[in-house]
This record gives sequence, structure tokens and C-alpha cells, in this order.
Amino acid sequence: EKEMWSREKLSLQKSLKQAEAELSKLRAELRSEAFLRELGSDSENAVLRRIYGKYLRAESFRKALIYQKKYLLLLLGGFQECEEATLALIARMGGQPSYTDLEIITQHSKGFMRFRSAVRVSIAISR
Repeated sequence: EKEMWSREKLSLQKSLKQAEAELSKLRAELRSEAFLRELGSDSENAVLRRIYGKYLRAESFRKALIYQKKYLLLLLGGFQECEEATLALIARMGGQPSYTDLEIITQHSKGFMRFRSAVRVSIAISR
């Protein structure tokens, strides 16, 4: 009976060692999978950071284009007013225009025109 117990004990010890070896292998595989997942998430984070950087550059470019568009519309508006005044003057001219005709066509005061000119100069300088 002692011999039988010792044999059973040895077989159980062998199976225990095999189970522990299998357990350590599984733990190592689990660690490596977790490491690969972390590494994968880091690469995904890098991809997300790169895409976000592209988005920020595109957004900055879009805002710059909007600012340029507003600036050009402001300038074109000033030229349009000037052109309208010139066309009205030509339409009203019979001969040589007088200085009073120009004053009638431009409906803004001198102070307003000076202010507008100063604003355009400051915008041009800042650009």
C-alpha cells in the first residue's frame, strides 16, 4: 500500500510540475499579448496624433483663408464704391467735371474716409 501511495504521489507530482509549466507558458503568452496590445495602442495613438496634427494644420489654413477673403472683400468694397462714384460722375458729366460734383457723389465725410484709409493701411502693415 505504501508503494502504491508513493507511485500515486510521484504521478501527481509530475502532473503538478506539468501543470505549473503550462501555467507559466500561458502567463508568458498572456504578458506578450498584453505587451503587443499596448504596443499596438501606442501605434494607434501615434496615428491619431498624426491625424489630429493634420486636422489642426488644415483648420489653421482654413481660418487664414477666411481672414484673407474678408480682407479682400473689404478692399473690393472700397474699390467698388470708388468705381460707382466714377461711373456716376461719368454719367452726369456733360463736359469737364467740377470739384463739387465729386463732393456730391462721395457721401462720406473726410474724417470717415481718413479713418477708412488708416484702417486699410494698418491692415496692410499687419499682413
